[in-house]
Amino acid sequence: MDTNLNVLRLPAEKLYAHEIEALKAVDKDARPAGWQLSPKAVLTYITGGLAGETVITPKYIGHTRLVEIAIATLLTDRALLLIGEPGTAKSWLSENLTAAIHGDSSKVIQGTAGTSEEQIRYSWNYAMLLAHGPSDAALIRSPIYRAMETGGIARFEEISRCASEVQDALISILSEKTISIPELGKEVSAARGFSVIATANTRDRGVNDMSAALKRRFNILVLPSPADLESEVEIVRKRVSELAVNYELGAALPEDDAVRKVVTIFRELRSGMTLDSKEKVKPPGSVISTAEAISLLTNSMALAASFGSGSVQDADLAAGLQGAIVKDDEKDAVVWKEYLENVMKKRGSGWRGLYHACREMNP
Repeated sequence: MDTNLNVLRLPAEKLYAHEIEALKAVDKDARPAGWQLSPKAVLTYITGGLAGETVITPKYIGHTRLVEIAIATLLTDRALLLIGEPGTAKSWLSENLTAAIHGDSSKVIQGTAGTSEEQIRYSWNYAMLLAHGPSDAALIRSPIYRAMETGGIARFEEISRCASEVQDALISILSEKTISIPELGKEVSAARGFSVIATANTRDRGVNDMSAALKRRFNILVLPSPADLESEVEIVRKRVSELAVNYELGAALPEDDAVRKVVTIFRELRSGMTLDSKEKVKPPGSVISTAEAISLLTNSMALAASFGSGSVQDADLAAGLQGAIVKDDEKDAVVWKEYLENVMKKRGSGWRGLYHACREMNP
């Protein structure tokens, strides 16, 4: 029995294992130390193409040059920092780069306000430590430690959510490529191929500025929001179709018109202007990202499958829009009402059903 069938979310290296194997089979270019694919094959894996007769699906839809710079950075001794607003696919790109290069994206530190320096370096099994003293067996290796030992890539998600002093624990690791363990009187040096890919958010509350010293250890790439409506619609449509299969939602995929409406609403609220630039729109206090649009449409499919007709209707979209736009801020409700009356209501018969469904949710 395939145990992968019972897993809610597969890591990228398992989800796209057939694509990685197809690329390995046709990859004739030189592979850097510790890499399972050449840089050109990694680029194909990320941006899409062909490996023999196997279609390689694009994992990141955006500027190819940014992906090239990211891959080139990982060939050097510098770490990579992906910065952007929520929903710009920072984590998704990080995971897939790691999956393509090393085949293991599991060495992850999730940055939070509670992340400690021990989670970045190492900690101890205190029962063994008290019983037998410091030993290699009692040592608990962090994801970064394990990546250094194997010449792999460690991922540091939301690094800017950690306290500044915790972030700075990375400085010596990235500079010296070693972790000192004074309790054991030894140092661990990184094997060839070791690197770190970090992500940082520019919008959410709870973000701590990174020190200049730490920033200097990274090559920083800013991932932009989708450039235009069509690009964002394509991203949302692709991810919703993938998630629908993974979650076995049992509903028909949203029609293109529904996807386009959701993306249009999100882009206008995000930018503070209608797409035709004729009317200003008040933006809500919540983050209206591409990831939120994907989540909204996926949830609408779940509603339609369990409590509706099996196809996404205006009422299903309205429920999702209400939750995505009107968070805990009372001003968001006012902003959403104004958008409904000043923008959506005036858009004619094609938007009338969604307008009425939204009004019922937001009287």
